[in-house]
Amino acid sequence: MTITALMPVYPRCGVRPVRGEGVYLYGEDGEQYLDFAAGIAVNALGHGHPKLVEAIARQAATLMHVSNLYGSPQGEHFAQRLVDSTFADTVFFTNSGAEAVECAIKTARRYHFANGNPQRHTLITFNNAFHGRTLGAISATNQPKMRDGFEPLLPGFAYAPFDDLEAALALIDENTAGFLVEPIQGEGGLRPASMEFLQGLRKACNEHGLLLVLDEVQCGYGRTGKFFAHELYGVTPDIMAVAKGIGGGFPLGACLATEEAAKGMVIGTHGSTYGGNPLSMAAGEAVLDVIQEPGFLEHVEAMGQRLRSTLEQMIPNFDHLFEEVRGHGLMQGLKMKSDSRRFVAHCRDNHGLLLVAAGENVIRILPPLVIDESHITEFATKLSDAARVYVPAADD
Repeated sequence: MTITALMPVYPRCGVRPVRGEGVYLYGEDGEQYLDFAAGIAVNALGHGHPKLVEAIARQAATLMHVSNLYGSPQGEHFAQRLVDSTFADTVFFTNSGAEAVECAIKTARRYHFANGNPQRHTLITFNNAFHGRTLGAISATNQPKMRDGFEPLLPGFAYAPFDDLEAALALIDENTAGFLVEPIQGEGGLRPASMEFLQGLRKACNEHGLLLVLDEVQCGYGRTGKFFAHELYGVTPDIMAVAKGIGGGFPLGACLATEEAAKGMVIGTHGSTYGGNPLSMAAGEAVLDVIQEPGFLEHVEAMGQRLRSTLEQMIPNFDHLFEEVRGHGLMQGLKMKSDSRRFVAHCRDNHGLLLVAAGENVIRILPPLVIDESHITEFATKLSDAARVYVPAADD
């Protein structure tokens, strides 16, 4: 067998987009798809948003990259805006969510090192978590499908069942640095943490001198109707990994931290050739401009409620297929009674509707944050049409 020019690590489907406009994608032959996947929660402003396109084009014609050997007025300005809008005192810019998580892990370990406790290097993480594909990120999950064939992995992680506070607290020992957790698991089945769980982790960190590290790569940046999902819980992290929506489709991530948590991150402890270059900062500023427009997050919340209501009303009509709705805002999950990946393929190939499968046979519904009620109506029609004719596999 001859290997393909693109390394064959993705199970690519037959959809081959060449153009996007708003909430729609168009294939090579002009076929149209309603995009309720949004690049897996990346295209927060949809496709071809004029403010984002103009900002990238203007910056590309001015200055794209110089490296971090020099001062960064673009990075300083964007970082200050994020600091002013969040819990954080400082920001490190990356190119991806996995890199943001790597920086978060290093920041947590370095904090205890700087405090004279280098033995406190273990982060407690949670079953079915997804933190990225780097060796450090896959070490932070106990999923065999992520880890098999890549051992030896990075030591310094312990694993507890998600949303089980008692089990998490039982893992705390003299080597614990803190907790690394998604407030809402995405890949793991779109499972929101309970209030008691996330608040309990915060309380334990306060009591034991630990750090609460949040992975909001998927659930952050307006996706839930709040700027960040931890706002739903009244919890403040010490460190947070951000990506996906922050660049609206341009590769961008960030690690946000308090001054105390970042005390060990001094000159020479971390770096990135591309991270925070002028072009990425222009993209990030444009996305933030739109998200911070008056009423934007309220619109996301309202559309999320409408989407959830639509899904809940649909379940009784197809109770042989669908079980429950999960999530917040425009991060909704529809749990199926059979293989969700097969149904997602059915919607895509036969009804022009793009969705994303997740663990626990859940369909992730992650539309651009700029959708309106007409798009939800169109989505409901397509999903109902797909469900009406769908026949689960015999072995489901």
